[in-house]
Amino acid sequence: MNPDAVETAFVAGAGGDTGREILRLAGSRVPTVRALTRDESTRRQLLDAGADEVVVDDLLQPKALGDALHDVDIVLSAVGSSIRDVRSGGPFVDGDGAQTLLESAVDAGVEGFVMESAIGVGDEPASPLASVFDLAIGPIQRAKGETEAALRNADVEHTIFRPGILTGGPRTDHATVAEPGAKLWGTVSRADVARLMLAAPVTPAATDRTFEVVSTPSFAGRGRRIEWQLPGR
Repeated sequence: MNPDAVETAFVAGAGGDTGREILRLAGSRVPTVRALTRDESTRRQLLDAGADEVVVDDLLQPKALGDALHDVDIVLSAVGSSIRDVRSGGPFVDGDGAQTLLESAVDAGVEGFVMESAIGVGDEPASPLASVFDLAIGPIQRAKGETEAALRNADVEHTIFRPGILTGGPRTDHATVAEPGAKLWGTVSRADVARLMLAAPVTPAATDRTFEVVSTPSFAGRGRRIEWQLPGR
């Protein structure tokens, strides 16, 4: 996708920490940034963070998702459950909710869909950190895996990122991205993940790919060299 062709970006999970980082970066680079939240009380905060429009809806019980995706070029999905949600037994927004978003995006003709997943999702060989993720939040990991599979089979260009432990650190632009099974472990800032998510739809080397992501340790020998681009006005 041409970097200048992104006119409208839709950020799902905009009220979360990664979502807000996406808004801060996209707000100055994409003409229209539409943020999705299920909490009306966050509207003002999301507008201040960089959203041009805020849609209040619940992916597990959507009311007007198709309308919200009208004229959207790319969807950046940073939806996620907390460890507390494991006790509920589901359904999880990472699974049913994200798949509803995907189906609506395909129906609306969205060109690109980017998903924030997690290290340990999938059947590839995993690092000890990924194994800990699976033990702590196994049901959520499985829900993410189901959404990953649905995304790979959907009629939309996609990129999936599986970050390690997310932190509130600064953006470094030096995160390691590697093929699934690289057994990465460590931390990565949400700001770095946000940059990769915004860049993926306009970076040809990221099209229809899945990446593990960490920044510390750097794992330079395992990473892929990609010239990431960002949408620009």
